[in-house]
Amino acid sequence: MISSNSRIFITGHKGLVGSAIYNLLKKKKFKKLIIVDRKKLNLLNTKKVYNFVKKNKVDVIINCAAKVGGILANSNNPIDFLYENIQIQNNLLFAAREYKVSRFIFLGSSCIYPKEAKTPITEDQLLTGKLEKSNEAYALAKISGIKLSEYLFYQNNLDVVCLMPTNIYGINDNYDKFSSHVIPGMIAKFIEAKKNNKSKVELLGTGKPLREFLFNDDLAEAIYLLLKSTKNKIMQASGKKFPIFNVGYGENISIKALSKIIKKYVKFKGEIFFNNKYPDGTMKKNLNSKKIKKLGWIPKTKLKNGLLKVIKSKLI
Repeated sequence: MISSNSRIFITGHKGLVGSAIYNLLKKKKFKKLIIVDRKKLNLLNTKKVYNFVKKNKVDVIINCAAKVGGILANSNNPIDFLYENIQIQNNLLFAAREYKVSRFIFLGSSCIYPKEAKTPITEDQLLTGKLEKSNEAYALAKISGIKLSEYLFYQNNLDVVCLMPTNIYGINDNYDKFSSHVIPGMIAKFIEAKKNNKSKVELLGTGKPLREFLFNDDLAEAIYLLLKSTKNKIMQASGKKFPIFNVGYGENISIKALSKIIKKYVKFKGEIFFNNKYPDGTMKKNLNSKKIKKLGWIPKTKLKNGLLKVIKSKLI
């Protein structure tokens, strides 16, 4: 049974999701959290990952480490997104098997689902259609990790739980204008435009796609819930199938409407220009999160409240 004395290795602890779960577990009085800087442990190095897991006698791995980015970053660097994510996942999963880790939390993404998936998307729509081309490499890497997790679950009895979060935003995000996801990318552009007294902000695509967003602290609560839950409860909630859980807020907003909210909160007075020469990505991909809600998880942070909190943290 996982307890406050379990030795929990959180990869990517400085990132958006990793920092949120690290802070939550500290708050919950978990005493043996294991973190390491990427300069000291390269997760792409198989031997070093194995040695680290063995040396630290890891009980639980929460894999929040990944190469991530927005549409442009994915489109321009598919080799890196495919290779690095698969290599990180494989190293950690096989090390977990080798040293008999008690539970492995695997973080995927809503982009694993087909471009034309029926919404709200259920977990069983995985591998039922073609992927969105603009983030295909990342999606393929994550699908590979999910399937490897499933095979290890059945063949080697490794206790793995896979989470498929919707678009995550929050404190400690990547705010690079060119490589970040939509919310931090917009925030960075609006803040820069205001600072430099620009008359307009250019955003990519048409603004028509609908997206679902979840605050990183709410995803951390979902991970914490899965740490507390017994394998039997998790299997019951997943319908006695290999446990894959969607994690979404449950509401959609258009990119155009989102941009207006961010513009208002940043207090930018200029215009918004959507450059439709760039791709939109999937037009709609909200998730059905009924399975994880059976375990008692409920998202708490409304989008406007979360955005205000993030923007205030960037403007201070």
